[in-house]
Formats: sequence, C-alpha cells, structure tokens
Amino acid sequence: MADYSEYGIPSAEWLALEPNIPPLPAFSSVDELKQITNGGREKVSAEEMISQGLSEVVALTDHSIPTRDGSTVEARSYRPKTLPSSGPLPVYVHLHGGGFLFGTLSSEDAGCSRIVKSFLEQYNQGIVVLNVNYRHTPEFTFPTAWEDVEDALVWLHGIPEAELERTLGVGIDRSRVVVGGISAGGQLSASASLKQNLGLGPTAKLPKLKGQVLMIPALVHLDHQENIRKQLKSPEASSYHTQSNAPILDLKRIKLFTDQLKVSDAVLKGEGFANDRRLNIGNATPDEVKGLPATVFGIAGSDPLRDEGLFFAKLLADQGVPTNVQVFPGHPHGGRRYGNQLPIASKAWDACIVEGIHWILSEPAAAAFDIKKAY
Repeated sequence: MADYSEYGIPSAEWLALEPNIPPLPAFSSVDELKQITNGGREKVSAEEMISQGLSEVVALTDHSIPTRDGSTVEARSYRPKTLPSSGPLPVYVHLHGGGFLFGTLSSEDAGCSRIVKSFLEQYNQGIVVLNVNYRHTPEFTFPTAWEDVEDALVWLHGIPEAELERTLGVGIDRSRVVVGGISAGGQLSASASLKQNLGLGPTAKLPKLKGQVLMIPALVHLDHQENIRKQLKSPEASSYHTQSNAPILDLKRIKLFTDQLKVSDAVLKGEGFANDRRLNIGNATPDEVKGLPATVFGIAGSDPLRDEGLFFAKLLADQGVPTNVQVFPGHPHGGRRYGNQLPIASKAWDACIVEGIHWILSEPAAAAFDIKKAY
C-alpha cells in the first residue's frame, strides 16, 4: 500500500513566496474568470518572449486545422530560425493546461518557444513544437477537446510532404511525433495515446506516437477515484484529502472545471462513464496500457492530482512501458506560472519537459518503477 504524502510538505521556496502572492481576482461569472485568466497568461507570455530572447531564435507560424464537426481549431508551430543541420525534425505536440476552460494560442508562445530554444542550446538539435488550441468550455463541452486533439494528429499526418514543408517552414519526421501537455492537456495527451494504443478512433492507423509527456496530468474523474483509494495506505494519505485546500488548484476549483464539461447525469451514473478512458485514463487495466510509448511524468507534490499521476506511472512501468517519473516536492499544481519567483522549481520544470522529450526520442528501455525528485 502506498503513501506519497511526504511529497506534499511545502517546499522552502514555496513558503517564502506564498505570503507575497496576491489573492485570486474576484469574478462574477465563468466567462469573466476566463477573460481575466487568459489575459494574464498572454501578458506574461508576451513579456517572456522578449525578456528571454525567444523571439530572436524562434519562428512562429499559424495554422487552421479542420475538425470532424466541420469547424476548425487554431494551431501555431514553433521552429528554429536557424537550423543546426539539415534533415526532418521531430515534432512535439503541445496541449496547454487550464481545466479545459483557459488557454489561448498566445498564452503558450513562451513555453513552446523555450522548448525550441533549449533543444538548440542543450543538444544542438532542432525540433518543431505544434501548439494546438483545442476548443474550451463553457462553449464547447465533453468530448470536443478530446476530438480536436485527435483531429490535429490526423491533420499533421495527412498533409502531403511538400505542402507540409511549406506550411511548417521545415521538414518533419512523422515517425517521431511526441504528444504532451499540462494538467488538462496532460489528460488529453494520455487519452490520445491510450486510445491509439487500443486501436480505436481515427488515429489508430497513424504511425504510433513516439512518446508522451504528462505534466501534472488529470487522469481520473472526481467520481471515479475508488481504484486510487484502494491502493493507498489509508484514506488520510490521499492527495485529495491532504491537498484538498491546496494553493492554485483545490477541490473546489477541480469541481468548477469538471462541471463545465457538462457530462450528462446519465453518463455520470452509467457503466459507460466508468469505462470511458477519455476521462479515466488512470483507471486503465494492465492489458490496456501494454504497448504504450515511452512516457515522462512531471508530478507536483502539493497537488490533489498527485496520487493518480504516480499510480498511473507505476502501472505503466509494471507493464514494461519506459517511464521517467519526476516529482516536484512541495510544489503546487501550476506553480510554473510564477517563473523566476520560484527559480529552483521553474528550472526543474523546464528541464523535465525538454530533457524528457529528448529521452523519449532516444528510444529508452523499460525499467522498474522509480520516482526521482526534481530538486
């Protein structure tokens, strides 16, 4: 029986910052909250594009991806302005966090550009990052975001080579596509990877994903945590218990995000929902996860979602899936937003993603389940 509560003790870095964090802005509606949050994220991203020299080395190109319902979703690709060598580049498909409610193309510019810049600096290698702005609640409910991600992967693989190079501005290797995301984006990434592994949906016939990067992922619906609780030493050890009032993401905020998906009562109470892996990837069976590609986990210690992430990582490792598991002790969900105010954790976060993608592309071998502290 497991007990991961040791990772929830707040870090010294967080304790020093927390008293200086202003309270969350008041809002009268979900739409207002969405507008405030997206505006703040875009402002920080734009400032970092300049202050970190990202705009000097990274080229951005916008795209429009057709969806199965006759609409389109926005996407943006990021690539080096100067390539270190010729040849097609691997692709990292980035799916942002935000509880399926927040996020825009521009809010992700700095994070996506940092990956490109870091690959150049650390490995003298190029990479293309594709930022998919899947559609959000409350306007678009479950399962729109999940389908948008699948449609984006179909689009990426379906464009003729010559057109693709014109569209992205560089050649890509479609046998080296890694998908990854943060929080809700982590859930979408894990869902797409698992569904392809099971041979379901429109991505089943595409080349297998090379790997997935799951940062602070949501993997089990609030109403289907039984399997998680059974694996714990005691109910009191649960991250949903010890971190119920965690900073940034507490249970109240998780419920707000979940409610916006508007999964019907009939689905919530039915057999189908418990077995719907789009929402409950973390409850997959051993047979279902066998054959998944190499997976990186970045887990925040002071996060209600901590346990489901670590249990899913163990499930994969036990079934022979190469896993790279890092925990950020005492770090809250989404703490990367504080950037240089949390220098140790932010540096470790960025390294987890960049080094994780590089690790996946190196075709790692499977190993026993192991949790590494990021700092």
